[in-house]
Amino acid sequence: MIFGSDETEMLVRLLTALAAGALIGYERSYHGRPAGFRTHTLVSLSACLLMLVTVYESHWIQTNNELIRLDPTRMAQGIMTGIGFLGAGVIMKEGISVRGLTTSASIWMTSAIGILAGIGFYVPMVLAVVLTIGTLSLFRWMENLMPSQAYYHFEVRVSRASDINEEALRTLLEQHGFSMANFSYRLDTGAQVRRHGMVLRTSDRQGVARLAETLEALDAVQQFRLTPTGD
Repeated sequence: MIFGSDETEMLVRLLTALAAGALIGYERSYHGRPAGFRTHTLVSLSACLLMLVTVYESHWIQTNNELIRLDPTRMAQGIMTGIGFLGAGVIMKEGISVRGLTTSASIWMTSAIGILAGIGFYVPMVLAVVLTIGTLSLFRWMENLMPSQAYYHFEVRVSRASDINEEALRTLLEQHGFSMANFSYRLDTGAQVRRHGMVLRTSDRQGVARLAETLEALDAVQQFRLTPTGD
């Protein structure tokens, strides 16, 4: 027999970890996240492999010395610490927008699921997979239904000769349901344009489309950019 009982159990745990990571990774890939199907699968698989090293220490440490013992919890701590570097790599900051926090958290969670598979805790592992996928998918739907305020980073370029100043912008934004903060000024004398940047807040997410249409219709507006700040 090629596989003994221990080897068969190792294979089952590795395949279980692979399937769990693939399920979570598919959800991330489906929503266009850079760390998706393959990344989460490898994270779960590697965490499981490292835990097998300590769970089955008798297969690679040949000694009768009862004083030699490996602590599996130390390996788990090392995995969770090391996975933090990978999680930090998917967090991207663009201006005041921070993206990738949810994907980073899912990578960290996937490594924990891999650890559970490595030590053979199948029931809590399955529950963790279900709860994780539910959080990533179902909570997304719930989040859209919950009353909340959305934040946007707004940049606009207007002609220097136009009458669109801070007061005019504030009035225009209030008409579309926005309030603003951190208003900034910048004058480009060469291009004869004024640049303004600010943070917008609204409870009406559809107001962004209406604001964009209004800005497009204004001849004095040469360029604008509306960027959501959420994950």
